[in-house]
Amino acid sequence: MQITETSSEGLKRQLRVVIGADEIGQRFKARLDEIKGTVQLKGFRKGHVPEAHLKKLFGRSMMAETLQQMVDETTRNALTERNLRPAMQPKIDLPTEEGAIERVLEGKADLAYDMSLEVLPAITTTDFSKLALTKLTADVDDEAIASALEKIAERNTRYEAEEGRVAADTDRVTIDCTGYVDGEKVDNASGEGMAVVLGQSQLIPGFEDGLKGLKTGDEKSLELKFPDEYPVDTMKGKPARFDIKVTEVAKPVKPAVDDEFAKGLGADDLAKLREMVTAQIKRECDQVSRTKLKRQLLDALDKSHAFELPPSLVEAEFNSVWEQVTRQLESAKRTFADENKTEEQAREEYQKIAQRRVRLGLLIGDIGDKNKIEVTQDELRDALIQRARQFQGQEQKVFEFYQQNPQALAEIRAPIFEDKVVDFIVELAKPTEQKVSSGELLKPDPEDEAEGAPASA
Repeated sequence: MQITETSSEGLKRQLRVVIGADEIGQRFKARLDEIKGTVQLKGFRKGHVPEAHLKKLFGRSMMAETLQQMVDETTRNALTERNLRPAMQPKIDLPTEEGAIERVLEGKADLAYDMSLEVLPAITTTDFSKLALTKLTADVDDEAIASALEKIAERNTRYEAEEGRVAADTDRVTIDCTGYVDGEKVDNASGEGMAVVLGQSQLIPGFEDGLKGLKTGDEKSLELKFPDEYPVDTMKGKPARFDIKVTEVAKPVKPAVDDEFAKGLGADDLAKLREMVTAQIKRECDQVSRTKLKRQLLDALDKSHAFELPPSLVEAEFNSVWEQVTRQLESAKRTFADENKTEEQAREEYQKIAQRRVRLGLLIGDIGDKNKIEVTQDELRDALIQRARQFQGQEQKVFEFYQQNPQALAEIRAPIFEDKVVDFIVELAKPTEQKVSSGELLKPDPEDEAEGAPASA
């Protein structure tokens, strides 16, 4: 086997590999000898089929199989000998000249092929101890506990019908409704016993306002218009009439937060419920604190490392992101114009996201490899069990699926690996802790959407 580097530009490499006809012939002969003693054909005793007859029957397919095996082996050997780490599977270009492959298959010519690939970049990591990170922490205060208990009480609100009650915000109004568009009844805009809680803005504009001030037994027609972005095409932007009869107006009755309320939720008393709520808020605070710190760390790593990215990886990541984005827009029946941007601007934005993800993925993988960070079999098994439990009744099938699909199993492994690398860096960076209120820590922040950075094993 002869290997010659024919091109080297940035991360791109091209190698010329030549496998001699003699070497191919020896491998083919070894394969022929291997099956000679096992083949049984009509008219011949097992193991006594003439070699010439075997070549006539199976020679071409066996030679093709031999060549494929040798191409695979020489490709791996070429990468190992030159210490090349391909970013993706190398591209193999076999001879295209007329009759070239035929001569190889007949054992009359060497096999020469070209291997094109992109290699992973050399990465120099920063001094992690110099990363300036701030870890937000919070104690669970009485205000947070009281707010959580209040929300639980609101979720357990019941409604009591009250004779003669005039419907107002927060009341539940039960109606029989018939909707018409273009004079025709619309079944999915009609129904009996429809319950509407006023003030929640769950229906089209004007509908809930039209119910305010009504009492049980009142009838009314509402002349409204479906929004232009309404998901049903036949109703989108069209005027409509709704004939309504009120069958009940009920006031909200929120339960008192006391021992009886706590017992109804499975706690021994209110004190025990407060303990349970406190523990839940603490878990949420710890999780949000970690998420914010991880996002901060990934931002710092992204800004402090610059190296060439393999174009094939960036393209693959961009295509994956772009497919997801366009699919979501189609599902929502929206366009980029609805997002106040052009398709060109969106492509540029998601190209940067793809570059960030590839950069962080390569960087995390490099840090993990250099520091011998590994995902243990126990960690992988525990994560797999957790995933299987999400599919009740099919746990065994899910477990077997991942065990039989290395690529799917790698998707389970990647976030574990990433978290272990993040923990490793955080320990070296020694973040400064900053106390905030639990309400401030848990306040939703669009900037805290953690960027996916799949680990590169």
